[in-house]
Amino acid sequence: MINVFRALNPFNILWLGIVLIVLRISYLVLPPNHIEFTFVEPFARLLIPVNYENFFTPVNNLLIAAVMIFIQALWLNQMVNKYSLLGRPTFLPALMYVTVSALFTDFLILSPPLICNFLILWMIDKLLKLYDPTSAKTTTFDLGMIVGIGTLIYFPYIYMFLAVWVGLVIFRPFNWREWVSVLMGFITIFFFLAVFYYMNDRIDQFYKIWLPLGHSFPNKVNINYYQYIVLIPVIVILALGIFRLRGNFFKSYVQIRKAFQLLTVIFIITALSFYVKTNFRLSHFILCAIPACTMMAYYFLYATKRWFYETLYLLLIIGIIYFQFNNF
Repeated sequence: MINVFRALNPFNILWLGIVLIVLRISYLVLPPNHIEFTFVEPFARLLIPVNYENFFTPVNNLLIAAVMIFIQALWLNQMVNKYSLLGRPTFLPALMYVTVSALFTDFLILSPPLICNFLILWMIDKLLKLYDPTSAKTTTFDLGMIVGIGTLIYFPYIYMFLAVWVGLVIFRPFNWREWVSVLMGFITIFFFLAVFYYMNDRIDQFYKIWLPLGHSFPNKVNINYYQYIVLIPVIVILALGIFRLRGNFFKSYVQIRKAFQLLTVIFIITALSFYVKTNFRLSHFILCAIPACTMMAYYFLYATKRWFYETLYLLLIIGIIYFQFNNF
């Protein structure tokens, strides 16, 4: 399977669709009776006057989520190849994204973090363009607005603001106008939200939007240890990918090294930002999939022992399907 996706072959799009279906076989056979879906955060619900909850039946929810993941996988693959992040063209980032997006049943359904992955891809594309020496004030303003839009959809996305500033540190010489333009873009979104609150006589509640930022970081997270056995192959692949990247790090172009530094920062930010949601779900961690999948694809592209990497990927697939059918 891995060898098939190592090459950038248009027929791999068909194989990718087959893998997508196979990894969702449990929900196709035994769909849930009810799936709760919220398109935006409660503080932004007034911006959507229509009642969309009844449209997203369990079947619609699963199908839309699958289509979105398929599109995101192709977009990620195109972006990785466009910037030559892996050194040569391949279809492995798309395969890894489709695979990782099926790790947990919470990843299979339509959720705000899944929608925000479109924004993360858009942001990464813009951030990688910051390497261009021309003025970037327009781009940074757009990035601030993207963070603002993402925050309306899923509040922990607000911490992607840090990723933009880190991106400026990595790719650009210091220019205070570019840093301020990020802030102005973000404020623009919430200025219009404040106006909307004012027009609806709710401006006194606007400050409550920011209260979750004061939550303390949890001491522990309740998890099902049996289900998380499926993470073992993922951790092994990530560790092997990091080890292999470290060996080739200083042999790569400067832009590639900076790109992986940015992806690492995004992974850390998205992984830790869950704390602002008191009732957070596992679906939050699909935000980590894009940087993680790029690293996993790096390992599989340069791995040499076919029997080992094919077996490792097969174990990952078996684990995903097994734990989808067995909820302990």
